[in-house]
Amino acid sequence: MAQPPPAAVIETRGLSKRYRGGQLAVDGLDLAVPRGSVFGFLGPNGSGKTTTIRMLLGLIDATEGTISVLGEPIPSGARRVLPRVGALIEGPALYGFLSGRGNLHRYDAADPSADPRTRRARVERALERVGLAAAAGKKAKAYSLGMKQRLGIAAALLQPRELLVLDEPTNGLDPQGMREIRSLVRALAEDGTTVFLSSHLLDEIEQVCSHTAVMNRGRLVTQGTVAEMSADARGRLTVTTPDGAEAARVLKEHGVADLTVTGDEVTGELPPEAARRNEPPSEGARGPGSPGAGPGPDLADLNTALVRSGVRVRGFGVTRASLEDVFVSLTGEGFDVAG
Repeated sequence: MAQPPPAAVIETRGLSKRYRGGQLAVDGLDLAVPRGSVFGFLGPNGSGKTTTIRMLLGLIDATEGTISVLGEPIPSGARRVLPRVGALIEGPALYGFLSGRGNLHRYDAADPSADPRTRRARVERALERVGLAAAAGKKAKAYSLGMKQRLGIAAALLQPRELLVLDEPTNGLDPQGMREIRSLVRALAEDGTTVFLSSHLLDEIEQVCSHTAVMNRGRLVTQGTVAEMSADARGRLTVTTPDGAEAARVLKEHGVADLTVTGDEVTGELPPEAARRNEPPSEGARGPGSPGAGPGPDLADLNTALVRSGVRVRGFGVTRASLEDVFVSLTGEGFDVAG
């Protein structure tokens, strides 16, 4: 018997935000974030990601639509739900004259539910978890941008959280710091925390997220698992041959589109049926695909057709579409921007 889908930790219906002057920042958003997921929220600059996050946390009011977070309506249920949510939005607000440890003590003291008798242990545990224990006594004004990001995440982790909302959590981090934050996010998910993170780094999303959604110009373009989204994009066939023109002719006859010939390489987009039935085991894999049932050629058929036409095939394979390919195909825009 099929298992029911996990309950949504965040759910919106028809969510819209229109600012004064008529600017529509978010338009009819229907979003569902499964419990226990690491959910990547993607979109180019001005797509409405940060506006959406601010509405989810009750920081700004929606113009239309409904929001449910951890089963509570927002904003009316914000007092009940926000103590169960940790967040880092648009960078941490820190007291520069206080140490990292001192900042966390101040944050913890502002939480009416925090037991002051166990504050020291909570602060030290949070510092250790984000890799700032050694720099805990240093004043925050002397912290690098990456260290400030870590301290902001530590503040969000002072209490156990069912949901952690992170806006560009690896902003300013060096490669080692980015790996540490990714490991932290994975560990939090393994502990049962749902993580909702906004990012412009598609490599980050592919490495750490189980689910993702793409926003563009205020509207939701698509959402689903990362694997499903990558699988929806067609693979790109590459044939290495000295007979490029003839190879392109044969492939075109068999439904391969967007053909290009560069030197001894011919590349093209597989027909939908072939792309679905010949998904390789990993990105960049080379070699014959697995024949499958149904209409349309598979990789073996294409290879056979080339050989029968006298094309000298020296290399043949398909590259799986990356999340970057999917993003660009959906939005028509680049991705290395914050939104």
